[in-house]
Amino acid sequence: MKKIYLPLLLCLGLIACKGENKDEKTADSAVQEEAVNTGNDWISLMEPDDWRGYNQDSLPSNWSIEEGLITCYGKAGDMGGDIISTETFDNFELEFEWKITEGGNSGVFYHVVEDTIYHSPYQTAPEYQVLDDDGYKGPLEDWQKAGANYAMHVANDKKELKPAGNWNSGRIVFNQGKVEHWLNGEKIVEFDKNSEDWKTKRNSGKWNDYPDYGKTNDGYLALQDHGAGVWYRNVRVRRL
Repeated sequence: MKKIYLPLLLCLGLIACKGENKDEKTADSAVQEEAVNTGNDWISLMEPDDWRGYNQDSLPSNWSIEEGLITCYGKAGDMGGDIISTETFDNFELEFEWKITEGGNSGVFYHVVEDTIYHSPYQTAPEYQVLDDDGYKGPLEDWQKAGANYAMHVANDKKELKPAGNWNSGRIVFNQGKVEHWLNGEKIVEFDKNSEDWKTKRNSGKWNDYPDYGKTNDGYLALQDHGAGVWYRNVRVRRL
């Protein structure tokens, strides 16, 4: 009898061990998958500690962040009052909602270089234009209008902008040089920063006085005070 059952017991033991090893591998795979997914989690940028003034250590008085709202009072004019994220990002997806006062002007920057040799983010960084197209006073080029990549790429005919005082949704994607600007659920700008077209636009004259514009693919996010009241909410980002 012992000769009959001993091989069977050994066989069952081996099967059990294989099962345990399989469970361990499955558990390890789940942990690894969770770690990968965690790396792509959305990061909310709706707390005062998420932002500070450009070339400053804290949030300037022309901005407030409270009760789920980032408010710009427009006190700084067209330079010196912008805020930047406390973290830097290379490849990312950024989502935000915004509304602006009548005739107002603002912007969302990415890959901002911070240095005291610069007075504002726009000297180094691409800008998703935030603007009241209809109420803006003065001449207005297409590359200045809402959703455009300022002074570089204009919005397409899918663009539908809500009037001043209403909330618009924005989205920016940067992934290995491929860039998308979205407005109210429509992709309105798309370009490749590695292309000859981008280089041609970059060197066409507007940026001659700003030789460091667009030189890096990593940097801070920024919100602009351009002398107008503007509000942002549900601002969040994830790394790609």
